[in-house]
Amino acid sequence: MKQLIILSCLVACFWSCQPAKETSNEDPTLNPPAEGFNFQDSDPAAMELADSIMIAMGGRKAWDNTRFISWNFFGRRNLVWDKKDGRVRIESMPDSTTYLVNVNSMEGRVQTKGQELTEPDSLKKMLDRAKSIWINDSYWLVMPFKLKDSGVTIKYMGEDTLVNNNYYNVLQLTFENVGDTPQNKYDLYVDVKEKLVKYWSYYRDASQDSASWTRPWDNYQRYGSIILSADRSDGGGPKNVKVDEQLPDALFTDF
Repeated sequence: MKQLIILSCLVACFWSCQPAKETSNEDPTLNPPAEGFNFQDSDPAAMELADSIMIAMGGRKAWDNTRFISWNFFGRRNLVWDKKDGRVRIESMPDSTTYLVNVNSMEGRVQTKGQELTEPDSLKKMLDRAKSIWINDSYWLVMPFKLKDSGVTIKYMGEDTLVNNNYYNVLQLTFENVGDTPQNKYDLYVDVKEKLVKYWSYYRDASQDSASWTRPWDNYQRYGSIILSADRSDGGGPKNVKVDEQLPDALFTDF
């Protein structure tokens, strides 16, 4: 969940990418919070807005049924994520390192500059790094689906303008005992009609009054059964996104 930077996807596979369309009127009660979500301190308006975002992005059922997501982040890393089983492949070009990690079990393999790491302490350190990369890079892509995750508190901050005098519903996220940077804070600017996040502001520390940066969250397209923002207008964030129902197991086991 930080401003790390990433790359272009490695797998050749079938995928569909179409302009975002309206989704069905899914019942918001089908989007229960994860265990550990801060229900007590999250206000009802914020939870209602979070549910409407989930529906606009394709709905909870479509998100739960999405299996493989691949993307490129800022030209530095290629990632392939098996969302069902927690397997992740990361190819980091700047340091010629490939990570194969299961982010649930933390088992895996790492190869750097053509040599596989076998020393236990070094391997563990690199696998921990791989999980941190995945946490950060996936958040840049799928954050709107994670608004009611464990350790998250959401607050509705009312309507506000940001650019071109357009009004947005503002949803604030804070964290406790979750991820690598629980001290962060985000403000999400949600389109009043479309219920889609259009901008996000990042606060390195929740105590800050001014955001460290504000960036667009735009160019929504349909990938499989869900809607994602990629190839954004500022040139940053995830690119070359693919969603697949099947991929070869070798992607997650072989260098």
